[in-house]
Amino acid sequence: MILHIDTKSQKIIRVSLKKEGKAVKSLSESREYGSQVLLPLIFKLLRTTSSELKTLQGVEVETGPGSFTGLRVGVSVANALGFALGITVNGKKFETQLNY
Repeated sequence: MILHIDTKSQKIIRVSLKKEGKAVKSLSESREYGSQVLLPLIFKLLRTTSSELKTLQGVEVETGPGSFTGLRVGVSVANALGFALGITVNGKKFETQLNY
């Protein structure tokens, strides 16, 4: 499944799970500072579909136009999930080498 994150609006956050290009389940929440509900909303979506983070195959995130702060939060969460889970974000896989 693919997690889709939409944080374009400053006050409305939308997340959905897609399978074979079609939305399986979507949730949205409205708050004054919408970005504060993004992670809890993702976990709520996964719970309602009996899914887990490790079952995600990729993350899609809206890149604009929209609220700069909202987009930045959405892209940051998407990149963190992609890096941590080793999955693609907007179709690209992270190729990183950490040299300490």
